[in-house]
Amino acid sequence: MTRILFVDDEPKVLEGLRSMLRAYRRDWTMEFCDGGEKALNRLRQEPFDVLVTDIRMPGMDGAELLTRARDLYPDMVRIVLSGQSEQERIMVAVGQAHQCLAKPCDPEKLRQTIEHANLLNKRMSNPKLKALVARMDSLPSLPDIYFELVEELRDEDSSVDRVGSLIARDLAMTAKVLQLVNSSFFGLRVHVNDAKHAAALLGLNTLKPLVLTASIFRQLEESRVSTTFLESILSHSMEIGGIAKQLAAKEQLDRETTDNTFIAGALHDVGKVILADNFGRDYTVLCHKARAQASPIVELEAEQLGASHADVGGYLLGLWGLPQEVIEAVAFHHDPSTSVDSTFTPLTAVHVANALLNGANDPVSDVTENSAMDLIYLARLGMEDRLPRWQTIAEQAAAIA
Repeated sequence: MTRILFVDDEPKVLEGLRSMLRAYRRDWTMEFCDGGEKALNRLRQEPFDVLVTDIRMPGMDGAELLTRARDLYPDMVRIVLSGQSEQERIMVAVGQAHQCLAKPCDPEKLRQTIEHANLLNKRMSNPKLKALVARMDSLPSLPDIYFELVEELRDEDSSVDRVGSLIARDLAMTAKVLQLVNSSFFGLRVHVNDAKHAAALLGLNTLKPLVLTASIFRQLEESRVSTTFLESILSHSMEIGGIAKQLAAKEQLDRETTDNTFIAGALHDVGKVILADNFGRDYTVLCHKARAQASPIVELEAEQLGASHADVGGYLLGLWGLPQEVIEAVAFHHDPSTSVDSTFTPLTAVHVANALLNGANDPVSDVTENSAMDLIYLARLGMEDRLPRWQTIAEQAAAIA
């Protein structure tokens, strides 16, 4: 059973949560603490899977509790449940929390958030790697784009359109703003087309303190990822996103699903950035070794690290609360047969685009992609006959790129 610790300084709020969540007692073991210090003491006594905390509390507030929990228990899911009036304090805590929910919170929304955050745990067989990913609050950004973004936000005449365009050019920034847009705390109930749209929805008043004060993005100099590596990942990912979106449109998916297909394609290799950021040159060597041996990199990753980049990327995006179809497309893009799909989905589009794209000249792309097509999966969907049509789309898109 999932063990959850709820923290709030108001006894009535805790009692309300206890009553509201009574229906989930068969699935969760729940405990309730009326303060940050008490919660930290409880965490020292027994392990918990999820921490759900308010922000404004006397003594140790929620932001400090989240920071201490991240450092001491990095593999625990950290969720903020706080009032809209506390937005300034939320800005401080947003880096330490995986997701932010607004009070009052619908119990089903809370249940889905917790269940989705735990969804990909089983694929992360290496507990150290799982803890490493769970403690990440940002990803490395390309230096030039990062500095341009900071300068733009410091400019009195900064434009949300220019800010959005900069964010859309960077994989790490794209993932982070999508995390924020999908957070119910900001109350954005409209469909998000892409990173630029996400930035426009958040607005400069939200982005400025997050970037300049909370530092939700960080420059590449602080990372062990090389600029060449990250630029190659970005180029490959954007190409996959574009092809996948075309495939989704060709299969007549609705507009929202088609947009999510592009997002999934653009983020499908974010796990490589995470692994390179944490393992440095060792991971780059692993990539070159995979190419030299003509072996799929996911096999070497699983063998040496205990999880593939697809597992790692899906797990992080799951913690960050991105749409479920995006998470599944990222997590299963190398082994779609393990999904439960019975129709064409963003996962199908991303898997097919990634398998069709010729990565022979890309030093960090997956190897032997043209032989990596999961034909059993396509047969299950009854779509093997679509391959020639999809091949044409991919070739035309690659020629334009």
